[in-house]
Order: sequence, then structure tokens, then C-alpha cells
Amino acid sequence: MKKTYGLVLIFMLGFMAFQYVKTSPVEKFLSSLDEKQLEKTQLEFNHLSREFWHFLPGAMWPRKGILLKDLERRQKELFFIMLQDQLSEAGFKKILRIMDLENVLVDLGGDSEFRDAEKYFIAIYGDPLKDQLWAWSFEGHHISLNFTITDKEVSMTPRFMGASPAVIPRGKRKGERTLAEEDDMGLQLINSMDSSQRLMAIFSDRSYIEIVTSNATEVGPLQPVGIKMSSLNEDQKIVLISLIEEYLATMPEDIAKRRMKQLEEENLDEIRFGWAGATALGQGHYYRIQGKSFLIEFDNTLGGANHIHTVWRDFMGDFGKDLIKEHYLESSHF
Repeated sequence: MKKTYGLVLIFMLGFMAFQYVKTSPVEKFLSSLDEKQLEKTQLEFNHLSREFWHFLPGAMWPRKGILLKDLERRQKELFFIMLQDQLSEAGFKKILRIMDLENVLVDLGGDSEFRDAEKYFIAIYGDPLKDQLWAWSFEGHHISLNFTITDKEVSMTPRFMGASPAVIPRGKRKGERTLAEEDDMGLQLINSMDSSQRLMAIFSDRSYIEIVTSNATEVGPLQPVGIKMSSLNEDQKIVLISLIEEYLATMPEDIAKRRMKQLEEENLDEIRFGWAGATALGQGHYYRIQGKSFLIEFDNTLGGANHIHTVWRDFMGDFGKDLIKEHYLESSHF
């Protein structure tokens, strides 16, 4: 039977009470697994796979962890409660839509075995029940979520989300869009610029077919290209800040606010917005937003410009590197 992840929202209504009891969602999920399942799911914190990620389909790129499809129904419900607990409502809904696009690809003629909406891997690193430092990931086609958690902070990068098709071309759901806000606000910003601003912002007439940083474990700042926020007018600044906030909105509100405050302290005026390719929907285009500590990449070029990839990278914080360093400095580890 085809899995339709709109139903997960219905499951949520019946299980929301779990979020308000003493046991945390991750504890509930782990306690639901049998010994063999737990052996697949829970790995040592320093396992090499923790920093090894990709956004290819699960059939093409097997990962460590347990497959969503190998869980029983109740275990899946508990996992989705755990996932929802770590994301904002908007972020959770985006993840469900991205997963459901696998079903859309099947409807459009794709291989149902290859395009399986349950070929997503769950891996937990360390022991959330007793460790002050642990991590977990959820990954498969067009999704890579990487959480590092201490008793004080949560890191959520690298964070990759994609959409294919970005716009459903036919069928009952024709015209439905995924990751539309990320696309539309980028186009709104570049098309609001005058000729002198566009000369600064557009660094290539040809779009990239892929995000430049791909699935690299570590990234540093890319070559500074594009227009600085200080060269935008007030309305354009609002659009750029709103676009950054759209990426942050995947996170729970308190985490997103703290991250935005950090960007403000780093000097928003120095953030650059760079564009490559066409400036119209339906034609290949790419943009990047880069500040002192972070990089956003967006491309919509493949599949006739109907295939989106997006990523947020933190130069010092991917896979919680900054949190891990702080944790060990403050603890008695030697």
C-alpha cells in the first residue's frame, strides 16, 4: 500500500500527549525498539558515519541507522513525534511534503521500489538517556537533518532540503509547490534590483546544476561574490532578512531567534547575496547567501528548472563542532 505522509498529521493528533509527559520523545522512541532494531539505530557518538551525509535516494546511498520502513506503525508514530519535537511546525510540514514527493514521482512514472517514501534512515549517536552530549540524523532523498545536542544547546547543521518535482506538473495535485518560499523570495529580491545592483549581485550568467559545497563534511567561506546587504535599499533588506529567516524557520522558534541574533551581532550589512543564471521561474537559477559564520545555497536547474536543492552550512558549527568543543572545555574530559 502506498504510504501517504499527509496521514502522519492525523497520527500526530492522537499522540500529542506524549510531548507533555516526563519521558522525552527520543526516550519513547528508543524504548519502543527491540534489541536488533536498537543495534541498528544507536551507534557510538564518535562513529565515522556521524559526519558522513548525502541527499541521494536511500536506494542509491545506503546509510547507517534503521530504515523508517523497517519500523512498526507505532514505532513510526513515536519517531514522527520525536522529529516534530526537534523542528518547528513549518519545518516538520516541509519534511513531510518532501518525503511525499517520492509518491508523486511514482505517480509520474517512477520506479516504486526506487522511489520509496519510507527509505529514510534514522541514526542516534551516543545515549540520550545518560549522556550530556549526543546526536542524531534523519536522512534520505532530498533530506539530511543533523542534530547535535548538549544539555545547553542544539545544533542543526548541515541541513539539506530538496524538492523534485518542485512544481507538480500534472495529475490531481498539478501546480502544488514545495520549497516555494525559498525560490520566490530569491527571485523577488534579484528582480527588485536596479542595473547597478544587478551588476554586483549577478556573478554568473549560467546557473550551477548543483550546490557548490555538495555533501562535503566541512566547508569554509566560498569566494565572496554578490551584493552586500549594505548596498540594498530598505525594502530589499527586508526581503533578504525574510529569506534568511525562512531557512531558519525550520528550527524551533527559540533556536531560530538565537541564531538570528548571532547573525545580527556579526554585522548583517556584510552578508552577501550572489546570483547565477536566469531571473525567472522555470529557467535555471542559483543563489547563495554568505555571512561571517554561515552559507546558504539554493539551486533550481535540473529537470527543466523544476528540481530544488537547498542547504544551510555553519562554518564552525556543522555537526555541532562548536558545541562539542565547548562541552569538553567545560567538562572534566581529558
